[in-house]
Amino acid sequence: MSAARVAGIDCGTNSIRLLVADCDPATGEFVELDRRMTIVRLGQGVDKTGRLAPEALERTFAACREYAAVIKELGAERIRFVATSASRDAENRDDFVRGVLDILGVEPEVITGDQEAEFSFTGATKELTGRTDMERPFLVVDIGGGSTEFVVGADHVRAARSVDVGCVRMTERHLVVDGTVTDPPTEEQIAAIRSDIEAALDLAAETVPLTEARTLVGLAGSVTTVAAIALGLTEYDSAAIHHSRIPYATVREISERMLTATHAERAAIPVMHPGRVDVIGAGALVLLAIMERIGAEEVVVSEHDILDGIAIKTAEDAEADKQRT
Repeated sequence: MSAARVAGIDCGTNSIRLLVADCDPATGEFVELDRRMTIVRLGQGVDKTGRLAPEALERTFAACREYAAVIKELGAERIRFVATSASRDAENRDDFVRGVLDILGVEPEVITGDQEAEFSFTGATKELTGRTDMERPFLVVDIGGGSTEFVVGADHVRAARSVDVGCVRMTERHLVVDGTVTDPPTEEQIAAIRSDIEAALDLAAETVPLTEARTLVGLAGSVTTVAAIALGLTEYDSAAIHHSRIPYATVREISERMLTATHAERAAIPVMHPGRVDVIGAGALVLLAIMERIGAEEVVVSEHDILDGIAIKTAEDAEADKQRT
């Protein structure tokens, strides 16, 4: 069985990401050819207006044009574009679909939260098969901009749920006053975020047996940024972050620090992406609340997430098509 050269695109509320890889559909192993991320804030204002803002669409389309050039240069045989929370919620998502189709030649799949969770679980756990140093079942949590996905499983998904708490949604809902992010947040604002998170955890627990998990695996930018800060990195190092184990006490300290720091203090952190400066406090608080709810002593941080899951599934589909012909 040969590897398939595929391109996976994950378009979320805060960022859009591309992975081009030669992927073995049997094992999930792949040779990464290009991986990049652009902060586009597609979800700007969606929670309030229900629509994708014109400037947010244009930022996203600009990134798509850049990605189309990379995909063409590397010769990917199949492209899969997956769109998540913001485009699910928007009244004018047809404008988004048409724009992506014009640029990339594929229609974005505006997936459900449960589908999003399946992709995330595959990306995060495929390579953990057979490892004996991590107890099963896993609880995979993908803390995005608009939503957080919870998935419990060992080798396969057992239960999944998506809830509408994410770093951008919580920031816009509770920290923005008269168009400006409060710097730093008040105790009342932080309490309001925490209340929303706890309600979302109650909702997730109706479907997903959160407390039965033995290993917490955390995905996406809020989690990897917390890990980078915890590790004291002076620049972002994916290899160092991947499968790092961050203790609960450290997550609590960083969460408190992010929520009491000013914009300038957060921006001065060497590994802080400019697009995460205003939303990292809410994202770190989501992670902290999850750890407290399930009693996790640590979080295992994965750089492999929904994007990797998209690439693996795309390679599997390509192989299946070859078998049929």
